[in-house]
Order: sequence, then C-alpha cells, then structure tokens
Amino acid sequence: MNKKMKVLITLTGMTITTLHVINKIQYMTATVKNTLGGSENHYYEWRFGKIRYTKKGNGSPLLLVHDLTLGSSGYEYHRLIDQLSKTHEVYTIDFIGYGLSDKPNMTYTNFLYVQMLTDFVKNVIGRKTDIIASGDSAPITVMTCHNDPEVFNRIILINPQSIEHLGQIPSKQTKALKLLIESPIVGTFVYTLASTKSAFINLFQNKYFANPGKIKDEYITAYVEASHTPDYNSKYSFASYIGRYTNSNIIHSLKEINHAVLVLAGEEKEGGQEIVDTYLSYNPALETAFISGAKQLPQIEEPEQCLQHIGLFLN
Repeated sequence: MNKKMKVLITLTGMTITTLHVINKIQYMTATVKNTLGGSENHYYEWRFGKIRYTKKGNGSPLLLVHDLTLGSSGYEYHRLIDQLSKTHEVYTIDFIGYGLSDKPNMTYTNFLYVQMLTDFVKNVIGRKTDIIASGDSAPITVMTCHNDPEVFNRIILINPQSIEHLGQIPSKQTKALKLLIESPIVGTFVYTLASTKSAFINLFQNKYFANPGKIKDEYITAYVEASHTPDYNSKYSFASYIGRYTNSNIIHSLKEINHAVLVLAGEEKEGGQEIVDTYLSYNPALETAFISGAKQLPQIEEPEQCLQHIGLFLN
C-alpha cells in the first residue's frame, strides 16, 4: 500500500469518526429537556410499531393529526387541546416515524398512513370521529375518508398540501436522495444539518409563522426533540417524505367524498389562496376560512382564531 493510499484511508477514518461524534452530540443536546414526555402518553400496539397518542376530555371524539414535515408531532396541537376537550373526547396521535411513536427503517407511504389512521380509529377510538389534519396529513385524511367513509364524520383541513405538489411522484433524483439520507454515517450527518435548532428557527421565522415575535423557544425545542427521539430513526420518515413517497394524487378522492369539510388556511401563507381555490374547484361544497396573521401553523400561532372556526363548524 503506497503512502498516498494510507493517508487517504486515515483521513477518511478521521472524517467518519468526526461526523459520528457530531451526530451524537446533536442527539444529546436535542433530547435533554424531554419536552414530549409525560404521563398522559399512551401507546397503541400497531402491526408496524407502537403509536403514541394522548386522550383528554369527554364528548364526541375528535382526532388531531399533525403534518408530515421534519419535527412534526402531536405537539402541533398543544394550544388547542384544553379548550377542545371541554366538549370533545380529544385524541392526538404521532404518526409512525414521528414524535414518540416507533420509527422503523422502512419506506413510509401515503397508503401506510391511510391504513394507520383507519386502524387507530377502529381499534382505539372505536367509533366514527371528527378529525383535524394539517399540511401533508390533510390529503391522507381525504384518502382515508374516500377509502372508508365510516371512519370520519366531519373533517377540518388546516393548510392542506397543494394538489400540484401531491402530483409529484418519486423521481431518480428523489430516490437517490432518500438512499443518501438513509445511509449510516453520511446520511445521519445530512439529517443532523437539516434538524439543528438553527434550522428549525429558520423554518419558524420564514415558513411557519407570520409574526416571528410569537415564536417561543419551547416550540423550537419540541420540534428539535421530535426529530431526534429516539436517536436518528426519524431520518427514515424524513427520507421518504423528501423522496415523495408520501405524495398521492387525491383529485378523485376529493371529488367523491360527501362529508362536511372545512378548509382553514393561514392568510399570510404564500400560495394559500391558490391552494384553497384549487381544492374548491374539485369540490365546491367545501367550507373555507382564513386565519389572519398566520402562515403554516395557525394552530400554534393563532389558536384563538382556530378555535373559533373549529367551534362554529363542529358545534
């Protein structure tokens, strides 16, 4: 073995070791506060892993379903639960691959989540439920409803993903990116860069909130923690999301459902009006409302307005 090859092998080993150490440090700092832990957590033993959920209140059942973006979890609805539980039996859920649910090394697809929602409602809630779903979970909710109309009663979609984006299927480039993120050392490092505290601060300031002054450190901490518990297994659902495996054309389902549906959109969300108009073009029976002073996460940024619209629609 020549001298150059020895140097190359040594440098490669040092680089891999450094990346591994960085990954471990990021994990330790991300989970130290245990923001998502608590005695109110319950677990549903699903066939692909344990599903974390919470339950509070009495009345007609209401299921709250989070987005599929990096760091999402049932925490997304923490500012709505107390009020909603006064008149409803409120459930929050962490999709498999997210939050405190199990995060197996697998490909996460829209059909996987459709089946998960169906099984959770039938086996845990045990009766037809109202549902609030945000972002990328909104089209999954529409698909679930179309597949089995007896699962949901009334449906509220918060800033649903655009029809145009949902039509984008996995390509060679996105498949390659998925494989990269799933790789042991380098993939974990790429995921680490995407899920740092500063990365989430940037997302909240530029995409999630209209008013940066309303962003609290506890929001950032919860998202960072959800993206690193346990260890780096969240990267597998993130890889599938980036790879477009959670996308699906829902136009047919949207046209066919006969349920009462309310679409809530942040008034400041870029392209929000166009997304609402597109949904209406396929199903004119949809009800719509806009949350002023909000972008992607009005349920955290403007909970009072959300609760007002939700109350009027459900009650």
